Amino acid sequence: MSSQDNQGIPLVHAHDGRGYKLLELPPELLELLESQDPPTLTLHPSPTAALLKTPAGKTYSLRQKNTSNALILLEPTTITTTTGTTAGTSPAGGSDSDPSGLEAAAVPTTGLRAIATVHETIELVAEADGGGGEAAGGAGAGAAATAKPRGKWHERFARGR
Repeated sequence: MSSQDNQGIPLVHAHDGRGYKLLELPPELLELLESQDPPTLTLHPSPTAALLKTPAGKTYSLRQKNTSNALILLEPTTITTTTGTTAGTSPAGGSDSDPSGLEAAAVPTTGLRAIATVHETIELVAEADGGGGEAAGGAGAGAAATAKPRGKWHERFARGR
């Protein structure tokens, strides 16, 4: 069989119109959410960032990170294509509307559908004092200002712009 017979995996670009954001979870929070009895998490506003709080008192600040590498979300789909069959292989043996003896046959093929392209992710950064920037000018605000999140190359790049 010729390698040119392989058509590959069909890919259809059909965004569903929803906005997606990916959330990077720290390992300890992921473990907590995958437990038998996952807790209810709450979001709270602060002057610098939104805060995610767990019932155990752990606080994470939410930070949006842009990336130059887009992530494409895919889902499996069935794509129907039409192919011509010869009169000898067609069960009907040709038709009156097609004098050449070829008939179109619908062939379902499994493929992929791109439903969204994501350019941003949301990172959770553990707050040092559990309160973030909620205290106005207190010790909590100073601790949050001195605690630096782990840097990534795009953060260092953005600071120089």
